[in-house]
Amino acid sequence: MIAAALAAGAGLVLPRGARAIGPGSKFRFGQLVLARDQPPRPNALRRMVWELDKRTSIEVDLESPLVTLDSPRLHETPLLYLAGDREFPLPAPAGIETLRRFLTFGGFLVIDSAEGSTDGAFDKSVRALVDALYPRPTPGLELVPADHVVYKSFYLLDRPLGRLALSPVMEGVTRSGRLVVAYVQNDLGGAWARDNLGNYELACQPGGERQRELAFRMGVNLVQYALCLDYKTDQVHVPFIMRRRRWRPDDGAVVPPSLTPALPPRAK
Repeated sequence: MIAAALAAGAGLVLPRGARAIGPGSKFRFGQLVLARDQPPRPNALRRMVWELDKRTSIEVDLESPLVTLDSPRLHETPLLYLAGDREFPLPAPAGIETLRRFLTFGGFLVIDSAEGSTDGAFDKSVRALVDALYPRPTPGLELVPADHVVYKSFYLLDRPLGRLALSPVMEGVTRSGRLVVAYVQNDLGGAWARDNLGNYELACQPGGERQRELAFRMGVNLVQYALCLDYKTDQVHVPFIMRRRRWRPDDGAVVPPSLTPALPPRAK
């Protein structure tokens, strides 16, 4: 259930050894399959989940099951990952409605283009899918602004780099202030994928290993957003935390008075 998977976010504040919720609360990706073809980067998500386990306190399941829109496992995760490098068929109306309900009731869909182009056959299929999910005049894919919380949900980023750096922007669909679809055209999975010997399968261009690291950071941010949504949008708590811990902003930095809450009285 999505609600159970969301509880995995509790791992952000609990000690790593906590297991009170049980194994069913572990985060896992759902690899959404809309055609008979297998995902183009079959080893990518396992490596991404391993990085999640290493970098965060989220309890994870290393396996990312393949799911279809009629699969009973569709709702076992808050995040569906759809990757492709070619045209795919539009789901039947019942499948479109199932996916729309998944997104409406808390789900998050990450679409990752691996075709090495910003206007290829996969891109056209993605846009057709979004138009079917949210028919016009309802807004479909729009640019995700650089100050959106998805870029700062864990790491501070400014663009969605992957194996490639074709597009400097992320596109997405927002409903009631929540990003429900994120579309990246830079092949995140291509940067994450390793072979069975532990070697990265593909080189990252043009930025090499630094670009690969930024691709992993984008993956972590997407998962954190799926679990925690926009809790980092409100920055009013930052000066308070800095003062409580006796931290100071960089020399010369000025904290606006409106963002400086009064400290509560210390307990005696």
